[in-house]
Amino acid sequence: MSSTDTTKAEAAAAEKTPLLYDPKVRGILYQIGVLAMVGLLAYYLMSNTLANLERQNIATGLGFLEKQSSFEIGESLISYSAADTYFKALLVGALNTLLVSFIGIVLTVILGTVIGIARLSTNWLVSRLAAVYIEVFQDIPILLQLFFWYAFFYEILPGPRQALNPFTGVFLCNRGLIFGIPAAHPAFLHMGIAFVAAVVAVWALKRWARARQARTGQAFPTFKVGMGILIGLPIMVWWLGGAPTAMDVPELKGFNFKGGVSVSPEFTALLLGLVLYTAAFVAEVVRAGIQSVSRGQTEAALSIGLRAGQVLNLVILPQALRVIVPPLTSQMLNLTKNSSLAVAIGYPDFVSVAGTTINQTGQAIEGVGLIMAVYLIFSLSTSAFMNWYNKKIKLVER
Repeated sequence: MSSTDTTKAEAAAAEKTPLLYDPKVRGILYQIGVLAMVGLLAYYLMSNTLANLERQNIATGLGFLEKQSSFEIGESLISYSAADTYFKALLVGALNTLLVSFIGIVLTVILGTVIGIARLSTNWLVSRLAAVYIEVFQDIPILLQLFFWYAFFYEILPGPRQALNPFTGVFLCNRGLIFGIPAAHPAFLHMGIAFVAAVVAVWALKRWARARQARTGQAFPTFKVGMGILIGLPIMVWWLGGAPTAMDVPELKGFNFKGGVSVSPEFTALLLGLVLYTAAFVAEVVRAGIQSVSRGQTEAALSIGLRAGQVLNLVILPQALRVIVPPLTSQMLNLTKNSSLAVAIGYPDFVSVAGTTINQTGQAIEGVGLIMAVYLIFSLSTSAFMNWYNKKIKLVER
């Protein structure tokens, strides 16, 4: 029988087969059935909840967001007062959560990478100290660590009049960390623009150097030149702008410091707790990723004359990153979600502000729903960025 006859026979058999016995059709019907059941269950729960709320005369909806909040928030990245709406109060809380999470992730990755590399050091003392750090901070619950750092600021550090002054213009007391900053001047805005331009220039330089090395085999000192651009260009703009040196230095006036920048004990305690705790797990991720690279790769790189730093940057880390990035993403998400424990030490993050909003309005369902939505957005955004980065750095196999 020819292939044409076989195809016709299969088509005829398919026409005689009832639709319910077709695997594709049955799969679609099963999915429709599951979606219908989930929809009915959601409708039942929603309607039952709304009926109970109506019976108890409890308002529903998000209309409360436009009402006056009538409570103050100790720390805010934007202007806020008790006369503002609940929406702005929740926005302040979300920005506070975003701030501590972003700074925490950056510091955690840096500290965790250093500790992870130190854990593999051939120096016995360095390796043991890294191991002790990992064991101690992994085994103590993060909530206890937050309480410790919070108590450290309020119970151990002195008051403003006896504040520690480790450096000129820097004070540490139970009111937090207070330090001086450069006084406002137009040159600093131009320096920021110059720094962004320098980052773009270094990125373009790195691409050019990589293409040049692939074409000619000659390496270009990208790191040294890049650091020169990143540091030199803003300094040159600062010099051309008049080289302003005036500082806004904090001074003790009355019972507190005036001037400079003050970082609250709550923010500092939360940041320290999150970074030190999560960095212990990141260190193990980095250690495992580096150890996943074959020992022969290191020996081969050393045999051709590469220095230890070059071996780490050019051979080991590029291969280890494909192992490091997925679990590192999980640790970033854990840090962001653990920031919700800020309510325990009084830092006004989104959970704290939303909790106050729920207590005043009585709309717990909407408040909890907003908390879930905000943390879901933060988590999905972090995952999307890390997935993009993971695809960007993955090795291309031939």
